[in-house]
Amino acid sequence: MPLPLLPADHLANAPNGQRVCVAGLVILRQRPGTAKGVIFLTLEDETGVVNVIVWRKLYERFRRAVVAGRLLRVTGRLQREDRVIHVIAEGIEDISSMLDLLPALDEAGAHHLPRR
Repeated sequence: MPLPLLPADHLANAPNGQRVCVAGLVILRQRPGTAKGVIFLTLEDETGVVNVIVWRKLYERFRRAVVAGRLLRVTGRLQREDRVIHVIAEGIEDISSMLDLLPALDEAGAHHLPRR
């Protein structure tokens, strides 16, 4: 059975090492030359941001989602060091096709459901 999605603002209350599932818009991808192939993703949901670490071997397996996905669902282990929280990715799914299902914001910040 798949894990339920955990909003970004709930990660601080989850135990270190717990397996979690998060989803959000990709707002940043980083692949520093000094990181030996590690990819850092920042996802954003309605409650905040989630930092995701993707090890090289996992990146090779989920390369298409990591490179091209605009909306990702990531399953992994929560890692907390002081106040810094990361999700160490174990699985990555590109769910960009679901973007049309998200409520749109108008200029005033009000939510509107997409028309069918």
